[in-house]
Amino acid sequence: MLKKIPKLLSPELVRTLMEMGHGDELVLADANYPGHGLHSRVLRADGIGIPRLLDAILELLPLDHYVPAQAAFMAVVDGDPTVPVIWETYKEILAKHDAAAQVEYEERFEFYNRSKRSYAIVITGEEALYGNIILKKGVIPPDAGA
Repeated sequence: MLKKIPKLLSPELVRTLMEMGHGDELVLADANYPGHGLHSRVLRADGIGIPRLLDAILELLPLDHYVPAQAAFMAVVDGDPTVPVIWETYKEILAKHDAAAQVEYEERFEFYNRSKRSYAIVITGEEALYGNIILKKGVIPPDAGA
């Protein structure tokens, strides 16, 4: 146990966040996501919903403001009547930690391709459809972390 590290974060996830560099991306994937088929670095957070995990991660992870969008959602497939209400929850959590955070939407297969290029994928217990989110790591300015 450590002080100020959210208890929800596993040692493997904290290590991954520490290893990531500026511009690296982290995928928080729902329980249906084909993460193991897309990437060799897959962490498990079974039973944990993405909203709780996202909130805990953003306690530690700075977002990248050298790009237009700091996060990405998988866009709804054409013809699918699903309305991903969880996106509003994600936007609220992003705004809580970074008022300037912006979101972009990636077509399903482009989202998968982007996942392949990510630093890691975290498969969660999230059951919401289109519940996946990609976060782009930013920098911590000198003396800001002191």
